[in-house]
Amino acid sequence: MDDRPNLREFLNEVSSFQEDEAPAAPAKATGPAPGAIGTVVEIAGSGSQIRMDATIVAAMQSHADASVAMSGQVGSQIKTVVGNSWLIANVRTLKAGDPGELIAHVDFLGEGTRDSAGKMSNFRRGVTRYPIPGAEVFPVSTADMRAIFAASDEPHIEIGTVYPTDDIRGALYVDPMLGKHFAVLGSTGTGKSTSVSLILHRISDASPEGHIVMIDPHGEYSAAFKGCGELFNVDNLQLPYWLMNFEEHCEVLLTTHDSERQRDADILAKCLLAARTKGKDMSQYGKVTVDSPIPYLLTDLNTIIVNEMGKLDRAGDTVPFQRLKTKLEELRADPRYTFMFSGLMVSDSMGGFLAKLFRLPSQGRPISIVDVSGVPSEITSVVVSVLARMVFDYSIWSRTEAQRPILLVCEEAHRYVPKDENSETGQAVRKILERIAKEGRKYGVSLGLITQRPSDLAEGVLSQCGTIISMRLNNDRDQACVRAAMPEGARGFLDAIPALRNRECIVCGEGVAIPIRVRFDDLEPEKRPASSDPSFARLWRETGDEAGIISRTIKRWRGHGR
Repeated sequence: MDDRPNLREFLNEVSSFQEDEAPAAPAKATGPAPGAIGTVVEIAGSGSQIRMDATIVAAMQSHADASVAMSGQVGSQIKTVVGNSWLIANVRTLKAGDPGELIAHVDFLGEGTRDSAGKMSNFRRGVTRYPIPGAEVFPVSTADMRAIFAASDEPHIEIGTVYPTDDIRGALYVDPMLGKHFAVLGSTGTGKSTSVSLILHRISDASPEGHIVMIDPHGEYSAAFKGCGELFNVDNLQLPYWLMNFEEHCEVLLTTHDSERQRDADILAKCLLAARTKGKDMSQYGKVTVDSPIPYLLTDLNTIIVNEMGKLDRAGDTVPFQRLKTKLEELRADPRYTFMFSGLMVSDSMGGFLAKLFRLPSQGRPISIVDVSGVPSEITSVVVSVLARMVFDYSIWSRTEAQRPILLVCEEAHRYVPKDENSETGQAVRKILERIAKEGRKYGVSLGLITQRPSDLAEGVLSQCGTIISMRLNNDRDQACVRAAMPEGARGFLDAIPALRNRECIVCGEGVAIPIRVRFDDLEPEKRPASSDPSFARLWRETGDEAGIISRTIKRWRGHGR
């Protein structure tokens, strides 16, 4: 255990050296290629043990090639020869052995073809043949790193540079990443929002006719995508209330619990179905249920509830009807709900709403940012549920049409799919996001989850994410949760999660050839989200117009932004 502080100091020294130095042309290793630094001593499935010469490893720290200088350290790569292949492994742990020796546990990542000159090419994930104990271990050079991380011809986006190099690009393969969902994890303040913006901008640039819907609970991303996306909030969303299915209606209209709630739900189901079918030619719709997104008037629903109530003999039996009627009137009268429950006349606007929300056609603006920060907190989960369900249901019912895959990105995902399954509120949004995570791939729906508390996220949802992009996580529970979700070969990288700098991440899973540590590219200021931290030291030195600030704030406060 005594060598860990020294090793961390060395890693920090290397990292700070790379950041502080001005960018220069990649250093070329001088002299012959480095020789062996140790031997394989144990083979065990995905992981093995190697023994290295401490003197050689220490001497390599001053090597001109940054990758060679890092070889043998925790989080770095080493290679060994198996037949005509180079086998690449990641160093997970390091400890002192006999005098002058270091013992390391390594995880095998993949293999590449070895030519007559000893160069590597055609790197691929997975291991065909394992080395035998006694096989020599060599450091990995920058040229090897370039062969390992060289992007194939598959569609991909470049998001940054691979650690510890300064010129090897880190690539995400778009189809595997989106096809099997992805998650972006990181404690607050680590640059998570900016990194998500970078990834979505790169995807949008590569696919200008794409279809991306992002749920933004804090209003951060409107600033980042005003040039290439459509922005929706409570002022222009105009989400029709009749798009809600029966479960979502229950979450909005029912105020009781347990047996009383079930009785109220039965009454609502009967009245809602009558309202959806009132005055309609049923031959054009076919089979209609309480879940069918057919327009109806709130006044019709109110009238039907009153009529049903009038048929009852005893006054006590009217209480459930009275509760529904009161809640309905409350929603219609509350100005906070006008974006959803407004208008005496209702038109069938479903086609236009879906075209606008899903960017069909995208017209060069492939992303919709739905800012739900202005939505009353009582129905935020219902609004997110309706939007997510629209994505999923559209993909199901359009299977016989030309396919238009849709990416749904959900910020603060732990709000909507919490670990606690007992909460009565928000069950509709939980069910639809879990269903998208499990079945979305079959219907062309991709799910992107962003959260700062992965330990509060339902395990079943995170485990369905094929690509995990983890930034720094300070909490032990969060780190343990990510370890459980990541594949075995990424263990050595996971140990670096608490030590990652801002805008650095570990990427593993389907979207990358092998697990990588990446420093994100800088994003242009006009493409960044409005999520920067305030400078207390600077702002607390400023003064002036406090009375005006307060009066304008109170006006917006009382008028809910207007």
